[in-house]
Amino acid sequence: MRAQDIIKIKRDGGVLSREDIRFLIDGYTAGRIPDYQMSAFTMAVFFRGMTKDETVALTECMLHSGIVADLGMIPGRKVDKHSTGGVGDKISLPLAPAVAAAGVCVPMLSGRGLGHTGGTLDKLEAIPGFRVDIPFERYVEILQQIGVCMIGQTAQIAPADKKLYALRDVTATVESIPLITGSILSKKLAEGIDGIVFDVKTGSGAFMKTEEDSRRLAQSLVEISAMMGKDAVALITDMDQPLGEAVGNTLEVLESIDVLRGSGPADVVELTVELGAYMLKFGGGASSIEQGRDAMRRVLSDGSAFEKFRQLVELQGGDTAVITDPSCFTRAAHQQVVCAEQSGYIEAIHSEQIGIASMVIGAGRERLDSVIDHAVGLILKKKVGDRVEVGEPLCVVEYNDAAKLDAAVALIRQAYRIGATPPANTPLIRAIVTA
Repeated sequence: MRAQDIIKIKRDGGVLSREDIRFLIDGYTAGRIPDYQMSAFTMAVFFRGMTKDETVALTECMLHSGIVADLGMIPGRKVDKHSTGGVGDKISLPLAPAVAAAGVCVPMLSGRGLGHTGGTLDKLEAIPGFRVDIPFERYVEILQQIGVCMIGQTAQIAPADKKLYALRDVTATVESIPLITGSILSKKLAEGIDGIVFDVKTGSGAFMKTEEDSRRLAQSLVEISAMMGKDAVALITDMDQPLGEAVGNTLEVLESIDVLRGSGPADVVELTVELGAYMLKFGGGASSIEQGRDAMRRVLSDGSAFEKFRQLVELQGGDTAVITDPSCFTRAAHQQVVCAEQSGYIEAIHSEQIGIASMVIGAGRERLDSVIDHAVGLILKKKVGDRVEVGEPLCVVEYNDAAKLDAAVALIRQAYRIGATPPANTPLIRAIVTA
């Protein structure tokens, strides 16, 4: 068996066997197959696609390139959530502890932000002392203690994916549905979960800009998960404006604490409740989606979700003082209010431009090695559909470096579109995709 023969089959539109795919993935992970051959393979997949069986084989080979958690010692079913990423998307922070408070175990493997999208790990690290790089054994211990743990990908988890993703990033093959599916599921299924709920974003701030592309990805994720024996559903959700009001790491933690204490922006609460309802249904914590919604609303209002989050912070090394008294968080040194230059209704907010503005002042990464300033960010004072008058605040920029301010303000002004009439309402949840 030779790598070039397998590449040729896929280049010519053929179907690969499980053995072909295993040969490539095992060989690439071990260093026997060079980058240039794997680049040719990923480009062939980009143009020719993969069958469902091929995608399952790819996912399984990447999954088993590292350890797969055995959580059999923890009673009950385990369920996670995966978001394809957006602007202001802090949902994992209130969601995971709330679902755990409602009785379902949540092992959560999360990622970092890059470009205009934020990452859950970066938000968690805005909490002083919080560790996302804990040993795998400690991850299992915390799950046993409180039913939730939030960590990053380790060298032990899906090393094939880590190596392959870096290659795809520099060879223009990121946007391949089979490769995306294999990448996401090889990490998520390594957690030892029984079910997964996908939050597939669509719109200006999403990876997938159109609802058609978002649905294609959602269908692939759900179908391949089901073929691998997991309960799965995907919610296609709106990212044509940022989620919530806060964009930036510390600011999003503060907004998440508000949600965990029974308040917070309506869209963040709605999405937390809806995703949590499906997770509870899959995990046996609710017999129906409506019962799941009721349970989520209850734990968010009675303080049990907040207490679960406080326990999570404590067990992962974080300073619980800032959780119980958020005024203790370090905030940016300066504020700049961006005001409306005309009256009317907010017709649109271009999410990607808002995300880039946040990145420009230091809240996100332009490159993998960029250093994040956790304190900086944006607070949106007006959202789509709101009435605004000349001189009213649209957004508050919390910043530390004055040299970066003008560029961020210009992006924020470009992002807001103000018109004479209110826009039609767009639902937060666009569609639900099942296997």
